[in-house]
Amino acid sequence: MESLGRTSDWSGVRVVVAGFGVSGFAAADNLLFLGAQVTALDDATSEEKAEKARLLETLGATVRLEPGATAVLPDDVDLVVTSPGWRPSAPLLAQAVAREVPVWGEVELAWRLRDPERPAPWLAVTGTNGKTTTVQMLESILTAAGLRAAAVGNVGLPIVEAVMDPEPYDVLAVELSSFQLHYTYSMSAESAVVLNVAEDHLDWYDDDPAGGDDARTGMQRYAADKARIYERVQRACVYNLADPATEEMVRGAEVVEGARAIGFTLGTPASGDVGVVEDILVDRAFIEERATSAAELCTLADLASPAPHVVANALAAAALARAHGVSQQAVRDGLRAFRPGSHRIAHVAEAGGVTWIDDSKATNPHAAQSSLAAYEHVVWVAGGLAKGARFDDLVLAVRDRLRGVVLLGRDRQVVADALSRHAPDVPVIDVGVDETGDPMERVVDAAAGLARSGDTVLLAPGCASMDMFTSYGARGDAFAAAVHRRIAGTD
Repeated sequence: MESLGRTSDWSGVRVVVAGFGVSGFAAADNLLFLGAQVTALDDATSEEKAEKARLLETLGATVRLEPGATAVLPDDVDLVVTSPGWRPSAPLLAQAVAREVPVWGEVELAWRLRDPERPAPWLAVTGTNGKTTTVQMLESILTAAGLRAAAVGNVGLPIVEAVMDPEPYDVLAVELSSFQLHYTYSMSAESAVVLNVAEDHLDWYDDDPAGGDDARTGMQRYAADKARIYERVQRACVYNLADPATEEMVRGAEVVEGARAIGFTLGTPASGDVGVVEDILVDRAFIEERATSAAELCTLADLASPAPHVVANALAAAALARAHGVSQQAVRDGLRAFRPGSHRIAHVAEAGGVTWIDDSKATNPHAAQSSLAAYEHVVWVAGGLAKGARFDDLVLAVRDRLRGVVLLGRDRQVVADALSRHAPDVPVIDVGVDETGDPMERVVDAAAGLARSGDTVLLAPGCASMDMFTSYGARGDAFAAAVHRRIAGTD
């Protein structure tokens, strides 16, 4: 199994694909193309999944989409390819480990399926927050440089589809979650970055690992998976000078000889790093005169937002691009062209001197803190599914900015307790979760009552959305709609 790749003979290789979402379908489809015997399993179905299942079945796959489909690993299996998010303790994966059947993630499969004649280099990005924005910035920069590039992995195209494209890419900007990295073993990115490390997904990592012999805490296992991105890096390990954990990851990584460590900072960079001088993003890492000078990359005005976390993401993207050989001009042009996706510090409206901002994508405390730090006086809308995270450090960092807080969602009490401990004088309104009516109407009405002229009402929940909404996007849409209805009603 270790030698299998794009040019291998896959006939007779029996593969179980665990999970039939976007990445699971892509894996199953391409494994069939290579000649493998594929069985795809998922405990849930939908019309879209059923349609895809019918397609693969006509090509020779076995697909089971029903409750309990993943409870038992079939006999005579050579390989399991798992979708992201499956815990190691999931019965099917635990059975695979017990039977010494290899378990690969889609990323591991994709790495092995690269075109040996023209393997596109990977510029890899992970971190608790900012991954998608950084990867999309990087894609914009690479495109501005005239390269055929794509954002793939945890965003954009499934990575297996990208590497199997008949028209090879010049370079791939690869977003990787900790879940994806957990099941990745042989990747050797050209360059990689860990943007930051903070508590997130601890509900996943606090689950007993397969085998039960891992004594590390959930946070330690989470960080260890993030650190896997630096293993076997070829050119540059980019890290966050404000986050010592990322530097420790670089120090502990086994990299290709000659790979460099490049720090990024919101302050003045030392030689070998990238950073900010006054309002200019500068490079002191990839120029010959780096000991005595810096090269201008762009200005803060070139970015979609001057918020500190946006600047940090831009610096990380620029460092990866510069490590690949991209020009200063392409960095500037790419960052100028970039626009963030929906629900990321998105301006909703301004009325009566109050600005309303949708950052529903801030689904953990670290992301919410970064968002809150961008505004001076804030009415904060928070709550949802905390996923085991705590809010004490966040509240300590931003309490002087808080005009008031509006709480909703299942785990809102976790946020309320942190506010009670560290910001007892900040007004808090709890709109609940189980009452009838539109919860966002109550949220917006409560926030409007707390806000003064010059304030920002910020939806940065610090929690996941699935207790009350289908996604963070649906939550942000509901917030924006309620804001617009209120403003229209007060005109």
